[in-house]
Amino acid sequence: WAVGDGLERFRMADRSITVKGLAEMNVESDFAVWPLGFRRAGAQFGEVQQALAADRDKVIEFLKQAGIEESEIEVRPLQVTDVYSREYSQPNQPFRYTGHGQVLVKSPRVAEVARAALSIDPLIQAGLVIEGDIGPSYQLRGFNEVKPALLSEATRNAREQAMQFAAEAGARLGPLKSANQGVIQISSDGGMHVDSASARTKRLRVVSTFVYELR
Repeated sequence: WAVGDGLERFRMADRSITVKGLAEMNVESDFAVWPLGFRRAGAQFGEVQQALAADRDKVIEFLKQAGIEESEIEVRPLQVTDVYSREYSQPNQPFRYTGHGQVLVKSPRVAEVARAALSIDPLIQAGLVIEGDIGPSYQLRGFNEVKPALLSEATRNAREQAMQFAAEAGARLGPLKSANQGVIQISSDGGMHVDSASARTKRLRVVSTFVYELR
């Protein structure tokens, strides 16, 4: 009888339920990075270099007029390449020299950077050849500040499920035995499971796993 009672107690003590808590949250980005690159090509080294320097000045002036502060503007060195000096260069190249420059905007003022990016037409009309993607990328640097609220919601969601299951099973929910936070995913707003850098609104999603005792 003593052995049988011990086994019964062990079996009852081992009763548990595993539930998953889901939490999702939309958060606005808090930092913008905008690389503005431009190119020039020509037959003379000096001409290409001077054209790039003039383009750089136009970009800086445009950014200041758009409300971007000087401390948020990072100017990269100009680069000019002699195409003919390359090992695999073609003899029929139309221009001997090609060059590019870049002005980088880094700012926590996301709205101001986004507004400036939408008004870039004057630069193109001024003759600048913008290279690559001309749009800013947006980041969530204050991730740790919103993380507790997200995990708290996942915990609440899991506990509600566990309590409902326990009630339907005629049992009582016991203490938490173990918990696994899970991986917090950052994606674009709209349900896509990728983090689009061009999206200002980020969607955070986490699925946490919890094990509760049942009594």
